Amino acid sequence: MTQPRTTKDLTTRSGNVRAAVEAHLEETGGLLRLAPCWVPRSFLQPGKRLKLHPDDLYAFGLNRGGIDERWFASTTEAANDNRTEDEGLSYVVVGNERFTLKEAVAECGAALIGEAIWNKYGKWPVYSKFFDNMGPIPHHMHQDAAQAALVGQEGKPESYYFPPQHNNVGNNFPYTFMGFEPGTTKEQVRECIANWNKGDNGILDLSKAYRLKPGTGWLIDPCILHAPGSLCTYEPQWGSDVFGMYQSLVEGREVPWDLLVKDMPADKHQDIDFIVDQLHWEKNVDPNFKDNHYLEPVVAEESEGHVDKWIVYGKVDNFQYFTAKELTLKPGAKVTVKDNGAYGLIVVAGEGHANKLRLNCPKLIRFHDLTQDEFFATEAAAKAGVVFENTSETEDLVCLRYFGPEVNPDAPALGAYKK
Repeated sequence: MTQPRTTKDLTTRSGNVRAAVEAHLEETGGLLRLAPCWVPRSFLQPGKRLKLHPDDLYAFGLNRGGIDERWFASTTEAANDNRTEDEGLSYVVVGNERFTLKEAVAECGAALIGEAIWNKYGKWPVYSKFFDNMGPIPHHMHQDAAQAALVGQEGKPESYYFPPQHNNVGNNFPYTFMGFEPGTTKEQVRECIANWNKGDNGILDLSKAYRLKPGTGWLIDPCILHAPGSLCTYEPQWGSDVFGMYQSLVEGREVPWDLLVKDMPADKHQDIDFIVDQLHWEKNVDPNFKDNHYLEPVVAEESEGHVDKWIVYGKVDNFQYFTAKELTLKPGAKVTVKDNGAYGLIVVAGEGHANKLRLNCPKLIRFHDLTQDEFFATEAAAKAGVVFENTSETEDLVCLRYFGPEVNPDAPALGAYKK
């Protein structure tokens, strides 16, 4: 049978996917091969480090904006205007067919994501993505659970890691504004919002920028303002796409008022006091902001041939929403890696195998291309141990993988990198 090379070679199945999932897991050793999931943003400029072919940056159409995101093991729909029906949803590739990971989880439940997560959430509640822009994006926040519930959504804590493999250049502004300078008042922020239509509303004048460094990261609570800089970012986060943009002008481009209030109740869209009160004040003006949010890798396990590092860890309001690790195998190395729960994985360098699945980091990807760089590992496979092998003679095999909530009680606490 000729192996499909693009999504155009696949038939899309809807419903009744359990048998196909079970057969695929048997064939691969508990892993679901995933196709690339591209997401455009109308208000941003692509950073060109996703390995997507330059001719395909606007594959959704110029009116939809450029592709600056690739989502991993996602069952979360992108909250874009004029979105395609399946935008943001990862597809499982089995033979000449494909179906969404969301459908697979819905039908197979705990067999894929584990009893604890399935019983509590009834879905895979997290996802990760590459976020890649040419310049900075607006100072914005993500609502917490209570705020998002007002519009029928879920809140969103998120995290950042800047993989060196995707940051050979820093692009236009590799600095991120976060929170406010201590001493900032709500009245100052209120004035910025009131001045929205006068041009630059000046909200960055109240904030502080931090220089971004490849190989480091941040953990960001809901309701904290942040204006991500121009490094390509790996972002494990909660399965939600809520946000509010608090900056009216970025690099000379208008930010529509609609993007400020899109996830706020309709009767509050002109209520400036309500808009300001969406921000968690103490967290935004925290004088120890960096100590409470900055991450550097912490070694979890290593041998002569490999090293496994925590790259995302810590808790938000005393709850572990997600964690992530970076696995590196030297040329010719082979190692069995056991984990506590299911995970989504992306290869950022090298080639090899994971159980019976071929791994190969692509150099250039067309919009419809299938790849061998992404999979979802079931909880059973993760606990039994996935056998990774680097088949290259010269290059490290490097993989990033993220986990769901409360999976890793042994993960480090914030600040552990200092020890």
